[in-house]
Amino acid sequence: MITASSMSEQRRPFVLVTGLSGAGRATALHALEDFGYVAVDNIPLRLMSDLMRSTTGNAGEMAAPLAFGIDTRTYGFDAAELVRRMQDLRQRTDLAPRLLFLTADTETLRRRYTESRRPHPLAPDRPVMDGIVDERDQIGFVADSADVVIDTSPLTPHRFKQILSGHFALGGTSGTRLAVMSFSFRRGLPREADLVFDARFLKNPHYVPDLKQQTGRDAAVVAFIETDPDYRAFIDRLQALVGPLLPRFDAEGKSYLTIAVGCTGGRHRSVAVAETLADWLRKTGRSVTLTHRDVDLGRGRQGG
Repeated sequence: MITASSMSEQRRPFVLVTGLSGAGRATALHALEDFGYVAVDNIPLRLMSDLMRSTTGNAGEMAAPLAFGIDTRTYGFDAAELVRRMQDLRQRTDLAPRLLFLTADTETLRRRYTESRRPHPLAPDRPVMDGIVDERDQIGFVADSADVVIDTSPLTPHRFKQILSGHFALGGTSGTRLAVMSFSFRRGLPREADLVFDARFLKNPHYVPDLKQQTGRDAAVVAFIETDPDYRAFIDRLQALVGPLLPRFDAEGKSYLTIAVGCTGGRHRSVAVAETLADWLRKTGRSVTLTHRDVDLGRGRQGG
């Protein structure tokens, strides 16, 4: 029997990478190339179909997965036309097209251009800020049609590639890939998070001198947090909430889900809970990556 899943696997993966200049398009294409895609940058829209045909391979061979980069620097770029082309591609039965839109906050983009000493493509003779504002006005609406939107402002290159792998890696395990992360509320919510849980109500090891410099990965810290009378109930309810959601995300075709657990300093309580949650998810057969965003940043300050 041919299922919806098997039909999807027979379709040629295709990722169109676009977004704001300086948000990481080149980095994304390099990562996709590492994953096994044929990655090509700055493809004029009118040549996209020709390039697809030229990379189909020989008869009987599986066509190579494709990743094309297009943004305002591309010759003849038209944001509205790009959205229309993606709508047409989604009707094809031989393709599995996905639109990736990369963005970043204005200050991050300004800093990246300042550090690279390059002019903005929309403002070669004007201040970089003019180009950033103009481009956001011109193509910001494309994000509404994207399958995946990633804000790269807070991401290290390694974390960015992890997220891309979760969304676009070829083959591997079926179902939604999961990322579990801990973080410090003091340093802001992780923008890539889909589900966020707050562990700040639990007993805080930061105020125990022998535990202050340890983290939620240390057995003594975990043992201390587990003495909180509400800890076990919290873990049980967290699992009872997340567990039934995952098959629904699978059914909707969601490729990647980020679950974030936060506390004050991102060193103790959130780390311990994230470790427990990731371990439980792996035991259910899920593909899970685990990161602790702020675990090494809170030494000597109010932690948790």
